[in-house]
Amino acid sequence: MADEELRRQFSKRLTYYLSLNGYNQADMARRMGVSTATAAKWCTGQSIPRIDKIQSLCNWLGIEKSQLLDAPVDMNSTISNLPSRANKENYYINREARELAEFLHKSPEYKVLFDASRKVKKEDIEFVKQLIDRMSSKDGEND
Repeated sequence: MADEELRRQFSKRLTYYLSLNGYNQADMARRMGVSTATAAKWCTGQSIPRIDKIQSLCNWLGIEKSQLLDAPVDMNSTISNLPSRANKENYYINREARELAEFLHKSPEYKVLFDASRKVKKEDIEFVKQLIDRMSSKDGEND
């Protein structure tokens, strides 16, 4: 792949994942310890960061390096076809936590739990769920 095409695809993906996570170039510049001009160059395809910065970006955005560097992209379609951090099968590191989180995500009364870190333990999710259940049952008792 030509350098220009790589920079273009990288910038398109980076911009997508920033937007997906509610970040902007200034947020990225602060987080990565670079100038806003450097962040803008990454987002416009003028340059690509060093591999250590790419890894830091991926850690921050909750994605794999391949999603920024070499995931197949149909340039004629929208970038929304790329996987998001919210629907990645391995978002939660702990399998049991992931299973419980999937259940809770399908239950509207528990969606508040998804502000949690991806490193959250199953026990932590269960604790918050129990807390919500207790608060909900108290509300129900007062009706």
